[in-house]
Amino acid sequence: MNWYDNAIIYHIYPLGFCGAPKFNDFGSEVSYRLDKVIDWIPHLKEMNVDAVYFGPVFESVEHGYDTVDYKKIDRRLGDNNSFRFICDKLHEAGIRVILDGVFNHVGRKFPQFVDIQEKGQGSGYCGWFQNLNFGGQSPCGDPFWYEGWNGHYNLVKLNLQNVGVCDHIIDAVNYWIESFGIDGIRFDAADCIDFNFFKRIRDFCKGKKPDFWLMGEIIHGDYNRWANPDMLDSVTNYECYKGLWSSHNDKNYFEIDYSINRQSGANGGIYKNINLYTFADNHDVNRLASTVSNPAHLPLIYTLMYTMPGIPSIYYGSEYGVQGRKENNSDDNLRPCLHLADMERENIDLYKHIVKLGRIYKAYPALRTGGYEKMQITNQQLLFKKVLGDQTVYVALNLADYQYDINFGTHLPALVDVLSGQPIDVNNGNAHISMQPFTAMIIVADDIVNNQPEAAPAYKEDAFEETEVVVGGIYHHYKGNEYEVIAVANHTETNEELVIYKSLSDERIWARPKAIFCGKSSDGTMMRFVKIN
Repeated sequence: MNWYDNAIIYHIYPLGFCGAPKFNDFGSEVSYRLDKVIDWIPHLKEMNVDAVYFGPVFESVEHGYDTVDYKKIDRRLGDNNSFRFICDKLHEAGIRVILDGVFNHVGRKFPQFVDIQEKGQGSGYCGWFQNLNFGGQSPCGDPFWYEGWNGHYNLVKLNLQNVGVCDHIIDAVNYWIESFGIDGIRFDAADCIDFNFFKRIRDFCKGKKPDFWLMGEIIHGDYNRWANPDMLDSVTNYECYKGLWSSHNDKNYFEIDYSINRQSGANGGIYKNINLYTFADNHDVNRLASTVSNPAHLPLIYTLMYTMPGIPSIYYGSEYGVQGRKENNSDDNLRPCLHLADMERENIDLYKHIVKLGRIYKAYPALRTGGYEKMQITNQQLLFKKVLGDQTVYVALNLADYQYDINFGTHLPALVDVLSGQPIDVNNGNAHISMQPFTAMIIVADDIVNNQPEAAPAYKEDAFEETEVVVGGIYHHYKGNEYEVIAVANHTETNEELVIYKSLSDERIWARPKAIFCGKSSDGTMMRFVKIN
């Protein structure tokens, strides 16, 4: 399993996040606006973020999707040296870097396109652009015609069947991997990109870095066409994006349950082999807080997003309920300049809820990669479980404005709602929960989140340290054996802490996630390990 299968992603649209000028005049001095990301690192750590996905950062004309130079940071954000420092700081904090690869089209100031404007048919780059011909005039007044992406002629479509174009892009990707250590690419407009290009770039990237993440923007269609062993690792889950908010607005949990079951249900699922990129909003759609009809549903939507199958992602500022809608065919309101110090005036309760969801997501592997099994459903209530090995996590949601009681069978003798820290009534294999209006529960056998020591002050990197494990200590396992802790290590892919310990009876070496080592037995009746010396 790769790091991205257990990741929480934080998505930033840099030009908006930094309050950059709308247009690049190419003559101005470099402005190091993106350096502010460094001040957000403690915030990201508190949210348990594993990777930052940066929207377009390459030099462009306007919004970043009209690239001019694939090897240069936009001067409105900084320069290559400043971005290298940002990448180093993120990597030092254990946070990976994902860049937006806008490889389907470029801006009209892309040098190879300018060469055609200057030399006409004498240019060596006439084959670089889709359907370029000299039999007519472009809508922009050029003495030739070319294909614009989606009819936008400021976005010139590349011909990705041209070897020179592919070589140019792969050379740029190689530069960002070798010089900046980037960990993944999100491919813009992936549905328009040639499959052979994806196959080639996958071979290249995985050859350079086997755990390099390749994720594509796909809105419609069969996700298996793009996400498969030959092409991409993941794609955007637009089907469930819509279901996340509309199932709440319409008071119809059947909608989102249908989509999850169709995609990843325990007894089927057409995308069971794909870990889809899950989101509640992004730079192209209205902010979630401006989409929901009842703000009380925001915590429920994020609880569902963190617990359903997929890789959860937070769009910058939405953890505080920042609002924004498209207006007058402009996306500017979706991409605001934000300052962390100002966020305290926003929805701090939502932020605290999302922080806790991050802690819970990291503590229980079943939430990350366990199978989805619906247990009970009505229009306004949903109960499902996630199962991985001997770990079972139940998730209950009540979007109604009234109390609702649920009874369900369980093999576990004791349960607790890890969101509230409150125990659940269990009698003879039957659990009873009484859900207040607009509430969610994440129900487990062993509460390894709330039983930890109080967190350190906000924004400290070690704010949510697990219970202390003593290297060299002797521990008694609840099944009777004794072990010596040799070390506490970090998983190379997920950065999850692992306890390495040796059996005192046969000297076999074992490794177990620290969160599980410090938790209760699988039946929830006792601590898994107790220190005896």
